[in-house]
Amino acid sequence: MADVPSELSGESSAECSCDAWFGGRLTLVQPRRGHRVGSDAALLAAAAYFAEGRFADVGAGVGAVALAILSRRKPLTADLIEIDPGLARLAVDNAIHNGFGDCTRIRSLDICDARARREAGLAAEAADAVVTNPPFFEPGMVRVSPNEARAQAHVLTGSPSDGAPLVRWIRACLTILKPGGRFVMIHRPEALPSILAAAENRLGALALMPVHPRASVAAHRLLVSGVKGSKAPLGIAPALVLHEADGKLTPQADAIHRGEALIDWGA
Repeated sequence: MADVPSELSGESSAECSCDAWFGGRLTLVQPRRGHRVGSDAALLAAAAYFAEGRFADVGAGVGAVALAILSRRKPLTADLIEIDPGLARLAVDNAIHNGFGDCTRIRSLDICDARARREAGLAAEAADAVVTNPPFFEPGMVRVSPNEARAQAHVLTGSPSDGAPLVRWIRACLTILKPGGRFVMIHRPEALPSILAAAENRLGALALMPVHPRASVAAHRLLVSGVKGSKAPLGIAPALVLHEADGKLTPQADAIHRGEALIDWGA
């Protein structure tokens, strides 16, 4: 763990840590408390690979996923969308500190707020691709953390009258995605009904990849990929296993976490 750079404009250095991540390819300043960058970010970054254009990272946090993708593809540009202003400031700092300040735009807003999207210049159907790691839970499903940042990272907000929160989140993401653009997400397997409901008549060529902590354990994550407007059928990709029986990362998972390998969708 390195010292927090003195020029960072976000949270105070006492509240943040400066961590090497993605096999040392990136250095991320992030809050010591609350949601921390981890395996989900590495998996999402490895599942999303684009040759060119502008992509949006929705729920970007401190910028880990977007910066990991940019570290592999220099011609890409990115919009990082994060509702928490403090995390958005850190995303700005991390983009600059890692050399991606010129190819990123960070916007602090609620992706489900159409007016906020317009005012921030996020035009409909402008992104060539969208990646997202939404909060995994809906109000009432879990005990909410007293830490506001952690609660916001884990629990989707919104009124029940607005419909299922995850469905609204996914459809808002698809609003800014071009026809023919790719959507990639990580979530929990239990969210599959909401994912399919959100994708109906909007996403095709859906690919679902179960992610297992160990080979003998049920999947705890689900990677999702789809193409806006495609009519191609749904498919189940080969499962990804993260750990050996002794708890060590499998060679494939270790390479993914180090930024040395992409996820094979089996296509």
